[in-house]
Amino acid sequence: MDGVENATLDDSNIRGTNSEVSYFSGDLWSALTLPFHFIWSLYMLVLDTPLWLLVTIFITGLTLFILLTRLYLKTKSNELARTFPSKSQKSDSRYGRSVTIGFFHPYCNAGGGGERVLWCAIRALHKRYDFVKIVIYTGDTDASPDEIIQKAKERFNIDINGQVHFIYLRGRAWVTAQRYPILTLLGQSLGSIILGFEALFKFNPDVYIDTMGYAFTLPIFKYFGGSKTCSYVHYPTISTDMLSKVNERQADFNNANYIAKNPILSSIKIIYYKLFAWTYGCCGRCSDKVMVNSTWTSNHIKSIWKLEAPTLSIVYPPCDTRRLEQLYLDENENGKNFPRQIISVSQFRPEKNHRLQLEVFAKFHKNLAFDQSENYRLLLVGSCRNDGDRSRVAMLREYAEELQIASCVQFFLNVSYENLLEHLAQSTVGIHTMKDEHFGIGVVEFLAGGLVTLAYDSAGPKMDIVTEHNGERTGFLADSCDSYVKALNEIFSMTTKQRYRLCQNARSSVSKRFSEETFERKFIAETESLLN
Repeated sequence: MDGVENATLDDSNIRGTNSEVSYFSGDLWSALTLPFHFIWSLYMLVLDTPLWLLVTIFITGLTLFILLTRLYLKTKSNELARTFPSKSQKSDSRYGRSVTIGFFHPYCNAGGGGERVLWCAIRALHKRYDFVKIVIYTGDTDASPDEIIQKAKERFNIDINGQVHFIYLRGRAWVTAQRYPILTLLGQSLGSIILGFEALFKFNPDVYIDTMGYAFTLPIFKYFGGSKTCSYVHYPTISTDMLSKVNERQADFNNANYIAKNPILSSIKIIYYKLFAWTYGCCGRCSDKVMVNSTWTSNHIKSIWKLEAPTLSIVYPPCDTRRLEQLYLDENENGKNFPRQIISVSQFRPEKNHRLQLEVFAKFHKNLAFDQSENYRLLLVGSCRNDGDRSRVAMLREYAEELQIASCVQFFLNVSYENLLEHLAQSTVGIHTMKDEHFGIGVVEFLAGGLVTLAYDSAGPKMDIVTEHNGERTGFLADSCDSYVKALNEIFSMTTKQRYRLCQNARSSVSKRFSEETFERKFIAETESLLN
């Protein structure tokens, strides 16, 4: 009996054990399926809920999320801003405290015309207000704040005496064109959203100013950050000209030949461009104040962003005309007779079309008498931002060899402002070859420096810079290799007196319009409503 009882107990234990395993397996299955039951129940609830209520819940939730995010970022940034020293802690602003102004300029150390605008704007704010604290969002992680400020001094002769605080961004690679071999505009714009959120979460300013054309960051700072927003547009990301070229199937540096030749690909691209332009316009309209650098840019921004004055205004970029006017005009005084130099000043970017400059000079040089040809030089002066620019310069050197003009062509990269003035003083002609140049600060430097200016017959140079003054011409315009060569022949056939009169008139036409003082005055006037 004992054995039977024991056996029964053992069977019972076994059954009990099996029962426990079965019970545990049921719990595990319930636990695993619980999320699916919850999702299914939620789905059924959504189906039974009126659409208007769902929309209300979504909008309310999104609004609360944005407000809480804004509150968190403002609190965090205000604490950080207290550690920033400023000239004064006066509360002369509408904020009742010092005001933080954030400039979004990921390439602030590049040394181009856009950077001159940035530093002149900062200097103007320092001069005008005691209560502002300036912040720059930069991706130049390889340069210290002191090095960046020093380069601004060397490249532009701009002294920054007030405090500038740098927020270093690690994600600048998101906005590089090389990252997006196709759909480049879309890729860079989406990348700028990622970079914009990085900037916002690192520091949320009272006033946000985009000075590099990243319009897709504007809604981020306006809605998530609650900042006042401002844009200085050098060049529209997409223009009506770009839409027209794709529509007309014209090959260009931003419309590959294989796309231009294919009607199906062209149709797809025009749809892509139109959708992008619409989105770009929506983002641009998130700006409380928009400044553009030229009439050409203004026309395109009006068309795409659907903005008018007073929100939109033209503020010409600054040029150090006062310093440039000190360069002599008389050839006998500055030694321009031999060699006779033609100078180009621009960043080594593909759209600047340096190849055309080499082709023009080669054709012009070929037509010179043998005993005169050695007296002419072409100087290409500009900044290199990255390996892509340096590679471009190497290809230009090779092209000069191919055209058999290498001995007469010189390249000067990343020169200081003092060296730039020396090159301008020793040159006779300033040449510019970019089609649809939004403004052309280099062209202004030519006119102010007393050079005979030869620019591309379009956009900024045509509409704003190389225009008649006092009823007389201020320079030459061309749009093809032959027309450039013809203009050069005319320029070098002029007498010293004729050239002097032309350059004097050109200089007086730009001295006030494009001066740093004029820019700073207009910039302060346009941004005053954001601060006071």
